[in-house]
Amino acid sequence: MASNEIIMGMAASTLGTPVADASDLTLGPSGTAYETVIGLEVHVELATKSKLFCSCANESGAEQNTHVCPACCGMPGMLPVTNKRVVELGMTAGMMLHCHINRTTTFDKKSYYYPDLPCSYQVTQWFAPICVNGSVHIETSKGGKDIRIKQIHMEEDAGKLVHSAWTNTTMVDFNRTSVPLCEIVSQPDMRSAEDVVAYLERLRALLRFAKVSECRFERGTMRCDVNLSVRPAGSDALGVRTEMKNMNSISAIERAIAYEVKRHIDAIETGSEELVQETRGWDDEKGVSFSMRNKETAADYRYFPDPNIMPVVIDDAWYASVEAALPDFPEVVRARYIDELGLSEYDADILSGSRACSDVFNAAYAVCGQAKETANWIISNCLGFLNRKQLTADELDIDGTALGKLIKLVADGTVSSANAKRILAALFDGETDPEAYAKRSGLIIGEGADDLVPGVIAKVLAANAADVEAYRGGREKALQPLIGKCMKELRGNCDPKALRQQIIDAINAG
Repeated sequence: MASNEIIMGMAASTLGTPVADASDLTLGPSGTAYETVIGLEVHVELATKSKLFCSCANESGAEQNTHVCPACCGMPGMLPVTNKRVVELGMTAGMMLHCHINRTTTFDKKSYYYPDLPCSYQVTQWFAPICVNGSVHIETSKGGKDIRIKQIHMEEDAGKLVHSAWTNTTMVDFNRTSVPLCEIVSQPDMRSAEDVVAYLERLRALLRFAKVSECRFERGTMRCDVNLSVRPAGSDALGVRTEMKNMNSISAIERAIAYEVKRHIDAIETGSEELVQETRGWDDEKGVSFSMRNKETAADYRYFPDPNIMPVVIDDAWYASVEAALPDFPEVVRARYIDELGLSEYDADILSGSRACSDVFNAAYAVCGQAKETANWIISNCLGFLNRKQLTADELDIDGTALGKLIKLVADGTVSSANAKRILAALFDGETDPEAYAKRSGLIIGEGADDLVPGVIAKVLAANAADVEAYRGGREKALQPLIGKCMKELRGNCDPKALRQQIIDAINAG
């Protein structure tokens, strides 16, 4: 159990950093080998229903300035109220990343002026962040390594500036103001773009599986600042550091790192420019970085405790409840699916790659007891449905128990596979009793259909004489369209195997 002592994250300057693999070194024009040193600051938007310090909805895509109130748009005299769920998700993130959880955590003011920051300060954590001193294990082509986490702190997001080149104006949307974030600050332990990609993918997998955040770059729920410097191989001194802000895709991050490494080495060897500690932007279209401003230091932000927000004290009961709700790690779930349930590596990879898929699978399997069939239904049918709606696996929202009941109905011959897909669509619309729905919709095999089968077969055979003659001539495949047309007439309410035999009998009798 974590102690009550408040611990700050270890400063990078007090730590030895891992030595780069030889393949990570970059040769300059002179033949000198250089080592790249990279640390990341990753912002993830927390999956809460409301904002950090008010009850406004945490909802992306809404009409501009519709989710704002006097508190989150900076009106004077309004007092913030801390969202308990934000603290729980911060604790969850820390536990998934093997961090120490500070049992007393506080909020501070970070002062700077920008038009999308209505108070001219951001509420963040400086003196007592919620999590410190963790690690993330990554695997790359060079093997495994641990990336150390300096700290995780909770903070509020700023608003969004909307620029119009057409009218030469800038407008401010405050919907995003005070949306809760966790900033995950790594130590400078990465030595290549491959390390960075592996770290981001692992971070994203863990936080998604714990339902901390959806972690989607394209939606802005995951953003990354890349701190990079270059030094001669074997040197212990860190080079001049630059920070590239708000990188919004992994591919852009890879290109930006390659560009910055070359720029730093050229500056060192040729004197083409003077390297300074600064914040830079990235123009992905042009493939170049550009200077934005000199890099601020902690003193520039004038951090001081926010007197309007009481310290958050995490007692043993609260800590234990969050710890008890932690999921197994994805690799543990994957191994269980393979070793205990006999699923293929392909199926296990997909199911363990999404907490939503895993939860639905577990609930459905508990009902029907058929691991492979359940995996097939989720991967082929459920994810296929989501793909057509342009949704991701993490957005799978279906009652797993109901899905298990549906799989049983198909297995025991109560409904046909074709009609089961119609019932599945109803489950996505919120239906929770597939058998009751099937009865209401006339989708039960044999109900009202047995008396119709002979007439339907006769009608289909008469209308498809060419297929009938082809079958009589020994072409087995000619039977399939006849079966399909009969099934369509009967709305799938019959046993396909029995129907097939009845069609064969009818053809032979004719």
